[in-house]
Amino acid sequence: MPIGILGSLVICTILYILVSGVMVGLVPYRAMEGSAAPMVVALQSAERFSGAPLLVIVARLVEVGALAGLTSVMLVMMMAQPRIFYAMGVDGLLPPWTRSIHPKFRTPYLATMVTGLVVAIAAGLTPIGILGELVSIGTLLAFVIVSVGVLFLRHRRPDLHRPFRVPGSPFTPIASALVSLALMAGLPAATWLRLILWMALGVVIYFAYGRRHSLLGKSHAATGVRST
Repeated sequence: MPIGILGSLVICTILYILVSGVMVGLVPYRAMEGSAAPMVVALQSAERFSGAPLLVIVARLVEVGALAGLTSVMLVMMMAQPRIFYAMGVDGLLPPWTRSIHPKFRTPYLATMVTGLVVAIAAGLTPIGILGELVSIGTLLAFVIVSVGVLFLRHRRPDLHRPFRVPGSPFTPIASALVSLALMAGLPAATWLRLILWMALGVVIYFAYGRRHSLLGKSHAATGVRST
């Protein structure tokens, strides 16, 4: 699976670079700056310049594809989040209701309903631009934490069983963390403030509840394993 994931990322990266090169060749990049659908902007500009009606059809297909892609990504993220809460609940980091499983469908139904309610409220009250920035900075922060975690585990737990080892360590995780931090630096200060407030809330929940109830933490304390 890791080889498949890395191979898919390489292929997607090459395709993105090629598509970006074609788009910049069609339209100056400043004309697409700030657009939610830059490919559609490029195709529409090319259609006005060339007068080819086929480009109008292609632009509409790209719009439908972008909409389908956006909704599918949102659905996958909403399905993943309750399961993250479930895993944290199993360890004791969150209250017991987060690990409640539906007797028939075998899904974390309470965590799913709460996640859906919170997402619906946030989507209804928050501008889409701010939501996009929050998703970006949160995802990049996760990349930074994972990259730094690879370095810490290589140093503190060299004997840990690893089905897959990150190639090129320590260069690869260091480069990953630095690139992610550089992308985060380009986001507005207000987004950083929201991230800090959200992280502060998570720290409060951890020290007020999770730290005392974590089964993994208790196991490490009993065996004398240092926390990473």
